[in-house]
Amino acid sequence: MSTTTRRLTTAQALVRFLSAQYSERDGVRHRLIAGTWGIFGHGNVAGVGQALLEAGEDTMPFHQGRNEQSMVHAAVGYARQLNRLSAQAVTTSIGPGATNLVTGAALATINRLPVLLLPGDYFATRPADPLLQQLEHPVEADVSVNDTLRPVSRYFDRITRPEMLIPSALNAMRILADPADTGAVTLALPQDVQAEAYDWPEEFFAERVWRVRRPAPDPVELAEAVRAIRAAGRPLIVAGGGVHHSEAEGALKALADATGIPVASTQAGKGSLRYDHPADLGGIGHTGTAVCDDIARTADLIIGVGTRYTDFTTASNTLFQKDGVRFVNLNITAFDAHKLAARTLVADARTGLEALTEGLSGHRVDAAYEAEYGAGKARWDDVVEAAYRAEDSAVPTQTQVLGALDAVVGDDDVVINAAGSLPGDLHKLWRARGPRQYHLEYGFSCMGYEIPAGIGVQQAAPGTPVWSLVGDGTYLMMPTEIVTAVQEGLPVNLVLIQNHGYASIGGLSEEIGGERFGTAYRYRVADGTFSGAPLPVDLAANAASLGMDVLRAKTVRELRDALAEARASDRPTCVYVETDPTPTAPPAAAWWDVPVAEVATREAALHARERYDGQVAGRRRHL
Repeated sequence: MSTTTRRLTTAQALVRFLSAQYSERDGVRHRLIAGTWGIFGHGNVAGVGQALLEAGEDTMPFHQGRNEQSMVHAAVGYARQLNRLSAQAVTTSIGPGATNLVTGAALATINRLPVLLLPGDYFATRPADPLLQQLEHPVEADVSVNDTLRPVSRYFDRITRPEMLIPSALNAMRILADPADTGAVTLALPQDVQAEAYDWPEEFFAERVWRVRRPAPDPVELAEAVRAIRAAGRPLIVAGGGVHHSEAEGALKALADATGIPVASTQAGKGSLRYDHPADLGGIGHTGTAVCDDIARTADLIIGVGTRYTDFTTASNTLFQKDGVRFVNLNITAFDAHKLAARTLVADARTGLEALTEGLSGHRVDAAYEAEYGAGKARWDDVVEAAYRAEDSAVPTQTQVLGALDAVVGDDDVVINAAGSLPGDLHKLWRARGPRQYHLEYGFSCMGYEIPAGIGVQQAAPGTPVWSLVGDGTYLMMPTEIVTAVQEGLPVNLVLIQNHGYASIGGLSEEIGGERFGTAYRYRVADGTFSGAPLPVDLAANAASLGMDVLRAKTVRELRDALAEARASDRPTCVYVETDPTPTAPPAAAWWDVPVAEVATREAALHARERYDGQVAGRRRHL
């Protein structure tokens, strides 16, 4: 080993190290850390900030953000678009800059998406105590606000000496590049250590390639899974986000083509098959399609592929009702594969699906089963058409907004959403035409994700039309990165739906006896409630003030024209529409467990509790 060293600060060494890291899968190489987002303060400006300046754009591209949480969202959108093979870093100062990372870190880790977090931290040498923005703990002097990132990070370390960076940086890359273990990775960097010089071995800066494995299934597990599928009379595949991350859409299609097994999709897995594939039944669970949920209730074998089985997918463990129903789970992580007492197939999704297709050669489900779910699919297609249909002169409902967008987008456009009432409508109704078109963040369902994620997707796929769909509630949470889109010349399209409040939670509140309390954006009136006139906010004017081109649409015809104009534009563009609140989305076809007050005096809550008790009786443990 060479003894040659290079004298750099810790921050300079970190930036040089990151610039030489690559991932590789199937012979295709990507930069593992493709750029760094940053907002500078006293905790990182002289360390990481100076290091980025000195390194230059060719070594480490820099992106200027406006909010630390939204910078993480942009990095997550970037990583998801590139199937977790490339990620971005986010650097912040200490104090509030660092704590603002927590929500984004939780989103990344819950969704199994890689992002590298580099928050500044307090002086390791403690020349003064307390420092500006320091959280003082009376009995744990080594605690800082960055410790809030520990439970939401897949890996965490605090670099209190320069030489500590070497093993920690290598571990960080290992986690980021590992599809079974990825998520947010945090390296907390005390501000004095960032600027401290050290003689670094040249080998630390050598190019490294982190190969993303495609582990094959264990032969015994594969044989058991094949036997279970062959024995099943009504199998159903549940496609999760792992299908996309593994680029296994073609392998899933080959299995469905060969066997006729129908495919349901989670929010993360939607688009695994094109909407018009005969075996695609659309979304599953509380926000799923009626045909999909009907088939799920009578399925005798559920084949999960790359899914975490959240409560929305399982309808809070009330969906899979057939006596003796069993599960086979194909997943890169043993943790997820073992859920619901399943037979496990711990493997890469694409490798596992290919092995299943080979093992099931000659097997096909009964023709009557195919005819049954095919007829259900046709009926649901009629439901979608009815929800999208609208007169040109009408004020559009929310589902008619989706219909207008459906008529404009191309197969490679990306539609982004995360929270509110839109995820339910999209999961039921959106006709996904390509594997990356449907981009729903529903692991954390974080309001404010959509706009920065659109920026990340644009960075990952230049030239791709990107649509960030938000309601007024989500827009007010985090519109700040509009400025970044304008600054970078990224033509993100924002579809801003004004419905004067929290539509999703308002509906849920009414359902569980909360009477829409605190969910409308209206003036407070004499009785203390927010039941006055709608607030006279102009969110379109706000978007324009941040630099966006704004197109206002009042009718369905105007909306279609505005969407087409936005898609053709090379500037960040907002299409603003006030919707008719009349419900036009089909109701939920499966339950979701939100506990209702067991004791109450108001009639709405009493009735809601009666309904709740009836639903919860159908919950079961799959053992």
